[in-house]
Amino acid sequence: MKTKTENSFQKTATRVAVISIAGNLVLAGLKLFAGIFAHSSAMISDAIHSASDVFSSFIVIIGVRLSSKGPDKNHPYGHERLECVAATMLAMVLFLTGIGIGIPAFQNILRGSYETLKAPGMLALIAALISIASKEAMFWYTRFNAKKIDSSALMADAWHHRSDALSSVGALIGIGGAMLGYPIMDSIASLVIFLFIAKASYDIFMDAMNKMVDSSCDEETEQQLRDCIMENKNVMGIDLLQTRRFGSKFYVDVEIWADGSITLLEAHNIAEAVHDRIEKRFPNAKHVMVHVNPAE
Repeated sequence: MKTKTENSFQKTATRVAVISIAGNLVLAGLKLFAGIFAHSSAMISDAIHSASDVFSSFIVIIGVRLSSKGPDKNHPYGHERLECVAATMLAMVLFLTGIGIGIPAFQNILRGSYETLKAPGMLALIAALISIASKEAMFWYTRFNAKKIDSSALMADAWHHRSDALSSVGALIGIGGAMLGYPIMDSIASLVIFLFIAKASYDIFMDAMNKMVDSSCDEETEQQLRDCIMENKNVMGIDLLQTRRFGSKFYVDVEIWADGSITLLEAHNIAEAVHDRIEKRFPNAKHVMVHVNPAE
């Protein structure tokens, strides 16, 4: 049975992804219309980019639903790592999107043939401005919710929105440059955008990999764990504290000191109190193991 936290995680991620799908479908249609009627190939390319974001949002929904499944016979520790798989796929899609923007731009610069290009109309410029504002708003909305539920797949989707906003900035610069008689600006801006997208995809990929190979939590989280453990007046010290990430959650293994003259039942109660306090304070703690050592 799913916990309240797991249900909230899935509902939040699904809601954000559905909003992203609806927004991208509207934007893709607007950009395609503007690109065709305003004679802007940059805007048509940007429309295709927005359409690709719909696919990314579906990956988020599938990844979150699979990772939210509870433990079963073949997966006794749950399925949280499947969200990291979804984030890895999104990183690859994001990088390929950047390649699709960067290679044509580089080829156009090498050819240097801009005389035959038709200057785009004002409609394309307006569509680019609307796209930038919309995609930036979607980025901050998705990023806020990704941090709220600690979802790597949702964070990857947020950066996909940012890449689309940057793509629209490139389209805006290119359209404006073409209207002023400098069409090469379109290709130069696209190359810069590719670098931003490549960096974002690399960061997303490395974050997903770190969560899949049992890396430890950050120092701030481990210090908060230590402070939480030492709040128990019966804990005389900490011998060992180890953490490891498991998808968006983490495991905690801790060895504490307690008075060596107390009974086994009293030592068990101390360990149980530390265990319960950590799980209450840290909702993302998937499992906590507490071992009690006798203090000299």
